[in-house]
Amino acid sequence: MQGSKKLVNTILGCADDALAGTVACNPHLQILHGHRVALRADLENLRGKVALISGGGSGHEPAHAGYIGKGMLTGVVAGPVFTSPAVGSILAAIRAVRQAGAVGTLLIVKNYTGDRLNFGLALEQARAEGASVEMVVIGDDCAFTKQKKAGRRGLCGTVLIHKVAGALSEAGCGLSAIARKVTAVAHSMGTLGVSLTPCSVPGSRPTFQLADDELELGLGIHGEAGVRRMKITSADQVVKIMLDHMTSHSNASRVRLKSGASVVLMVNNLGGLSYLELSVVAGSAVRCLESRGIHIARVFVGSFMTALEMAGVSLTLLLVDDELLTLIDSDTTAVAWSQPAKVHVSGQKRVRESVAPKEEEEDESFPFKAPATPYMRAVLEKVCNTLLNLQEELNDLDRAAGDGDCGSTHARAARAIQEWVESKPLPLYPSQLLSALAKLLLEKMGGSSGALYGLFLTAAAQPLRTDDELATWSAAMDAGIDAMMRYGGAAPGDRTMEAEAAAESTKHMEAAAGRASYIGSSRLNRPDPGAVAAAAILRAVMEGLQGSPLNRSSFRMAT
Repeated sequence: MQGSKKLVNTILGCADDALAGTVACNPHLQILHGHRVALRADLENLRGKVALISGGGSGHEPAHAGYIGKGMLTGVVAGPVFTSPAVGSILAAIRAVRQAGAVGTLLIVKNYTGDRLNFGLALEQARAEGASVEMVVIGDDCAFTKQKKAGRRGLCGTVLIHKVAGALSEAGCGLSAIARKVTAVAHSMGTLGVSLTPCSVPGSRPTFQLADDELELGLGIHGEAGVRRMKITSADQVVKIMLDHMTSHSNASRVRLKSGASVVLMVNNLGGLSYLELSVVAGSAVRCLESRGIHIARVFVGSFMTALEMAGVSLTLLLVDDELLTLIDSDTTAVAWSQPAKVHVSGQKRVRESVAPKEEEEDESFPFKAPATPYMRAVLEKVCNTLLNLQEELNDLDRAAGDGDCGSTHARAARAIQEWVESKPLPLYPSQLLSALAKLLLEKMGGSSGALYGLFLTAAAQPLRTDDELATWSAAMDAGIDAMMRYGGAAPGDRTMEAEAAAESTKHMEAAAGRASYIGSSRLNRPDPGAVAAAAILRAVMEGLQGSPLNRSSFRMAT
C-alpha cells in the first residue's frame, strides 16, 4: 500500500534521523549513545537541581527536543512516530541525569496510555535503583464534555508545563514542590484543536478522511477522533465555536474562564496550516477573548506541538497570576520556545493613525482650466465596464503563467474607480485626474499591475502640470512608459503588459520580466493577460471618446 509522500531517508529510521538532525543543528544538545534520547550538553550545570525529562512519540516536532535547554527540559526520550518511547531509553535518560548530579528527576508525561505505562515502568525501575523520581501526567484536552475513564488527552498545553517546571528548577525548587506546582497549573489550563485535513504516519495512508468543505473539532495530536464535524466557515466563527466549547458550563473539562480573568493564549499550528491562516486565527482569538472581558497577558503563536502535516490549529488557554507569569517570562535557551515581549497584550494601542496626504489644491497659476466634462466620466465608465467583462478571460490567460488573478486584479481596480466616480466630482485638471487615479490604483488594485499603472499615471501627470497642449500629452505618455520600463525592468519584446496589436504577438514571445519569466517558454503559447488588458483599456478609451468634438480642446477635456 502506497502511503502519503514524505521526505525521509527510510520509514523505519525517520524518528532517529529527525532527532539526530535536531541535535546536529544545536550545539547545546547531545544524543545519548545507543538510545533515542537527547540531553543538554551542559549536564554538569545540573548539579544540585531537579532534572526534567519528557518525551513521547515522534511526529510532534518541535516537541519534544526543541524544548531542551536551560530553563526548560533537561532531556527528552523519543519514540517512533506516534508511538511511546522504550522503557529502556527512559531509564537510560534518568540514569544519565542522576549521574550528572541531579537531586531528583521529574517525568512530564502527556496523558496517553502507552506513555503512562512506559514512563511509569521506568520510574519504578529507577526508584528500585535508589533514584528520586516523580511523574506528572498532563491532560489539557477540552474536547470531551463528559469525563472519560482515561482522562483528558495531553496536548499543546504540555509545552507551557515544560516552561513553568523549567523555571522552577532553575530557581532551585525541590522535586515535590515542582510536581505540586505544575499539577496545579495543569488544572487551570485547557486546549482544543480543529483540523481541516488528516495526517499520515510515514508509510501509511491517512487514517480518516474529511470532505473538502468539512473540518473536525477536537481531534487529538495523533489523528484521534474529535467530537464534531462541521462545514468550514470563517476563521472568526470557528474560533468562537472553539472558545464556546472550551468554556461552556456543560463541559466537564472546561477552562473556568470568567470576565476579568488574565490568561496566556497559545495558538499552535498543528503542522500544515499556513502562517497566513495562523495569524488570522490568532487575531480572531484575541478579539473574541477581549470581547468577553478576558485580559490577555501573553500570546504565543507558532508551531509548538504538531501532528505531522495536519492542517489545523489548537488554542490553549492558561489562567495566570503575576507569579505564574514571571515563571513563563523567565529566560530559557530552548530553541523552539517563542519569546514574546514581556508586556501585556490587552490594553495596548494597536492602531496608529496614518498621515492623510494633502489634497492637491487648484493652482491659479495653471495656464488653463478644464471644466468638468461628461467625456472624462464616459471614458472611465467605458474602461471599467470593459475590465469587468474581461475578468474571467484575463484570469484564464493568467493561469498559464501566473497565479490566475490578473482579471480579478483589474476588476478590483474597475470597481474602485466606479465607486470613486460616483462619490465625488472628478478633478478639473488633467494632471490632477491622472494623479488621483494613480493613488486610487496603488491603494485599491494592488499587485504588480497596480504598481505599473500607478507608475505610468504618476509620471504622466507631471508634464501636464504646465500645460495641456497635444505635444505635452505626447510627452506625458512617453514619461509614463519610461517610468514603467525603468522600475518594472521590462522593455519592448519582453512579454509583459504590451498593448493593442502587440497583445496577440506576445504569445510567441519568451517572457524576460515579471512572474512569467520563471515559466518555461513551451508553456507560454497564449497572449500575455497584462497586454490584453492594456490593449482593452486603450480601445475603451478610444470608444469612450466617440461622439466628442474632434478638436484640441475637446481632446484635452475628454482625456
